[in-house]
Amino acid sequence: MAKTRVVVVDDSALVRSLLTEIINRQPDMECVGAASDPFVAREMIRNLNPDVITLDVEMPRMDGIDFLSKLMRLRPMPVVMVSTLTERGAEVTLKALELGAIDFVAKPKIGVADGLKQLAQEITDKVRIAAKARMHKPSAATLAAAGAPPRPAHKEPTHSPETPRTVASTLGRLSTEKLIFIGASTGGTEATKEVLMALPADSPAVVITQHMPPGFTKSYATRLDGLCKIRVKEASDGERILPGHAYIAPGGFHLSVDKSGANYVARVTSEDPVNRHRPSVEVLFRSAAHLVGRNAVGIMLTGMGADGARAMKEMRDAGAYCIAQDEQSCVVFGMPREAIAAGAVHEVLPLNQIAGHMMDHLRSTAGPALTRV
Repeated sequence: MAKTRVVVVDDSALVRSLLTEIINRQPDMECVGAASDPFVAREMIRNLNPDVITLDVEMPRMDGIDFLSKLMRLRPMPVVMVSTLTERGAEVTLKALELGAIDFVAKPKIGVADGLKQLAQEITDKVRIAAKARMHKPSAATLAAAGAPPRPAHKEPTHSPETPRTVASTLGRLSTEKLIFIGASTGGTEATKEVLMALPADSPAVVITQHMPPGFTKSYATRLDGLCKIRVKEASDGERILPGHAYIAPGGFHLSVDKSGANYVARVTSEDPVNRHRPSVEVLFRSAAHLVGRNAVGIMLTGMGADGARAMKEMRDAGAYCIAQDEQSCVVFGMPREAIAAGAVHEVLPLNQIAGHMMDHLRSTAGPALTRV
């Protein structure tokens, strides 16, 4: 069985040595080269033709984002970013994911040697996933905008003044009654962004569990808030869940929904990981099944593993409408595949059709006034 060939790119000699050691300990992979900067890496990639690159976010001479942009334009290949647990590191990592990086590993700010050794399993798991992931080359516009800040969002009012009163009241009733639940992992930051950007300002509330570590979800939510018509924020425990808003599970915490009188509220907790994850899609979807039932819509996006599949089946059994992303548009088809195999899914759709199909479904079940919109 051929080993996965990896090139490590990092300006720290210590990190290069540690990553090389971690990779070479695995029976199914080998580090074929370690580069101190992107210029050395460029020659290694040309000569060694690796399967996967691990790439430091911030380096001298040419930073990781510039290098990744050039790489994805000229020779797209699977990349796992190595990020620092800082606000700057989080923002740059999110840009890397936009440019086509498969995933990232967050290295600690201090105690790097011990920290990376503790992350050995995560690092090698993500290299394996990257080696098998489906590459989606970013658009020319995305590559051209590399490094640019998100554009300011124009947040429309929930209803324009000229909207007919009867239709507006139906829209309002729809957004108040329904909740949308999204689960995602590898490749999910961009997939979730595509769904949210397609939603109208008066969309029902969206509650999201994306597998991300602490320190990254706040920057992710802020970035999405600048791109979407709906408001996007990191969820806070006890806050009311409102239409026209999306709530993202904070890294390292589970997110679920609860009832407070007639209102839905967010629950953010630090209980044990579920399916090895915290946040876990299973926790979020199970709360949807138990408390929201037929007023829930479930969406399973790209990701490795089976987190959330059983709970999505519970959602469907409780009357929820459930959608899975199709294999062709997934970076990794694991989570949608498992949800489909569990009998949890009504529709399997390409990513670019999910938001529109979901809104059509919601309109078709909301009564005659809404179907005329």
